[in-house]
Amino acid sequence: MGLVSDGKKAVALVRKAVRNRSAVIDVRRTLAARPPHPPFQYRVAVYFADGAVNMYQMRQWYKPLADLAKTWPVVVLSRAATGAEALLADGALPVAFVPTVRDLERFIAKQDIRVVLYVNQNTRNFQMFRYGRRWHVFINHGESDKMYMTTNQYKAYDYAMIAGDAARERLSRVLWDYDIERRTIQIGRPQADHYSGTLPYTPDERTVVLYAPTWEGDRPSAHYGSIATHGEALVTALVATGRHRVIYRPHPRSGVVNHEYGAANKRIIAALNAANASDPSARHVFDDGPELGWQLAAADVAIVDISAMVYDRLAADKPLMVTRPADPAAAIDTHGYLSACEWLDAAAAPDIVAQTERVLGDPDAVARLEEWVTRYFGDTAPGAATARFHGAVQRLMDDWDSWYARSVADAEDDEPEDEAELDDEG
Repeated sequence: MGLVSDGKKAVALVRKAVRNRSAVIDVRRTLAARPPHPPFQYRVAVYFADGAVNMYQMRQWYKPLADLAKTWPVVVLSRAATGAEALLADGALPVAFVPTVRDLERFIAKQDIRVVLYVNQNTRNFQMFRYGRRWHVFINHGESDKMYMTTNQYKAYDYAMIAGDAARERLSRVLWDYDIERRTIQIGRPQADHYSGTLPYTPDERTVVLYAPTWEGDRPSAHYGSIATHGEALVTALVATGRHRVIYRPHPRSGVVNHEYGAANKRIIAALNAANASDPSARHVFDDGPELGWQLAAADVAIVDISAMVYDRLAADKPLMVTRPADPAAAIDTHGYLSACEWLDAAAAPDIVAQTERVLGDPDAVARLEEWVTRYFGDTAPGAATARFHGAVQRLMDDWDSWYARSVADAEDDEPEDEAELDDEG
């Protein structure tokens, strides 16, 4: 068995190497056909060291960053070939492919980058931290109460842009000797100002249910995924009514660790296809597209796992349910929204129709939800979070000007007196 396992790993490594080499060729060809980046064009950079598998972390920032670029030009510093390939294909933002440290140094030497944004905690972020005289800012790829949101790695950045009071409380509870008041900037959820898009169906009298599970996780404490424990039962029940439309949006990494989890994902997709074939008016949706927004706004109720999707939906200020992990080892932070959310146990999944009707018909739930929305995101009026995001970047730019002027003045004070004055004194 060991030899078979080693053989499979070797084949996977070879395939990965071939894929990466192909991506490098494709990226260089694409960039060669485009005009070079204008010198000293960009003031803001987004550092992204991941490949295509984690593109969801970048894509959710496309619209807020494109809006920011109208004021402060933005470029993505892409370190991995498959990531750069996907970024170029999406075409949302300018991309600099900088696979080596030397490539990175050459590019930033020809730009005026003052703020570097980070959407994840890739270990290669450390390679960018070496460059001073610019602000290194963690913006994350979502808001949640997962352990990831309180990692001590926050201390590596000059600042962190966070969603709201809940994030600040979470960090203060876990991080030691961290100046939260100075080093965090609350901006809400700018992505929520872009919850829009073209619906793949015509709205009708059906109740629309968004089911957006996360992946299975790579350790017991992160076993939040519900596809195998809740998903098949609840989708089966919903498609059987003829009164519901399911939007199924699984995490792109579903099944990468656990084959059975991936198999359950495929069965759900097949069930939706079969239901549409039987009743074309159902228009159930399997959604694996890059855009996230319309799903959150269109669904009457959402069913999500413990993940950033809880808080993406919360920012939409609309009803949701959270699946309770079947693995008792899964870590659950009960200090925040998860202490008062509408839980869906695996045993209740077959009764999902009654569960959703209960949530949709509870007027007290609306008031409770609004309180949590304010706690997590502050003012969610249209455009409010975008204004805070832009204001945060403006503040960093102003601080950069102040620090730069101070460093120039200090350098001038440290210069030796000219030779004539030295001769006179001699």
